[in-house]
Amino acid sequence: MAHTEIVITEVGDKQGREAFVDLIYRLNADDPNFVPQLRSEEIERYTPGGNPYFEHARCQLFLARRGGAVVGRIAAHIDELALAQPAEQGMGPGTGFWGALQAEDADVAAALIARAEQWLRDQGMTRVLAPMTLSVWEEPGLLVKGHDHPPMIMMGHNPPHHQGWIEGAGYQGVKTLATWDLDITKQFPPLIQRIVQSGEKNERIRIRDVDLKNFDREVEIICNILNDAWSGNWGFVPFTQTEIAYTAKKMKPLVKPDLVRIAEYDGEPVAFMITLPDLNQVQLKAVGPKGKPSPLGWLRLGLFLLRTRPAGMRVPLMGVLQRLQSTRMASQLAFMMIETIRRASVERYGSTRGEIGWILDDNQGMNAIAQAIEAKVNKEYRVYAKGL
Repeated sequence: MAHTEIVITEVGDKQGREAFVDLIYRLNADDPNFVPQLRSEEIERYTPGGNPYFEHARCQLFLARRGGAVVGRIAAHIDELALAQPAEQGMGPGTGFWGALQAEDADVAAALIARAEQWLRDQGMTRVLAPMTLSVWEEPGLLVKGHDHPPMIMMGHNPPHHQGWIEGAGYQGVKTLATWDLDITKQFPPLIQRIVQSGEKNERIRIRDVDLKNFDREVEIICNILNDAWSGNWGFVPFTQTEIAYTAKKMKPLVKPDLVRIAEYDGEPVAFMITLPDLNQVQLKAVGPKGKPSPLGWLRLGLFLLRTRPAGMRVPLMGVLQRLQSTRMASQLAFMMIETIRRASVERYGSTRGEIGWILDDNQGMNAIAQAIEAKVNKEYRVYAKGL
């Protein structure tokens, strides 16, 4: 019996974007660790004029159909800011991306990957990094370890068989990103406690809450530190002012002043740590299988945002100014921020679990800090590369 032909088409309208988004809910409906995100936010993510990523990137969405039914999707994209980065940092000239892969089977996946590669080739790209959905600041990499539990807020999830599809298409892993799981009810080892206590006695160091009354100013401080701190990292692409404002607006309902800390040295902000309550654990129950909450679901989400008790906690971002990064001060500030947030999470929000990450496999400083507080790697994401 002949196989029905796979037809791949470009998405160029609102209806196509909706079909692109709706597929993820159908294909992952039987995965207990898939966390459905709000459909409206997923559609906005892929809409020029909605997601500020499109201000410096061009993107083509593709849908695969078989017998008229949608059976797969992929997004191919090129980021002008990534093209401008030095090649030795992983991005650079000629580097394109694809991501958001969903497919009913291996044949559909292979056809979609080939189509994304062809689009990138036609745009003059010479290599591809994947999967990236969309920016490196969103959901980079393929989940290759930790499929047995749901991701925390702002982390991706995919079935294990995606790895075989990607490697079967000739991709080689170039970078691993890890998340570290931590029992925050336990005190840190004595050495770390002494480092924290020493810092607390140092009058030149101040660890303060973020000031929600001056939220825009605080966001600017954090993002200036972030762009400086991360600028030497593999895969770095600058976070633009528009992206900063957009992300801050999205995150503001989740921000608890005592969970976002700024470290000052002699009055100058030199480091920060952002911790967010894990909205995903509520969305698992509140958001329906098609990305739409029921009335009870909206109530659950609203109560979570108001009360946030109890919740797992995730540290998605932290940074220390580059000029301090190879000094003892950097790790001391990190330990102090982690410890003050740990206390607040346990005492005020009844939390028992924290997650730090993602952290690059070659970020020796941050990996050493995670090991020192006895965290354990619970998920790994892999970024793949292939020449075009």
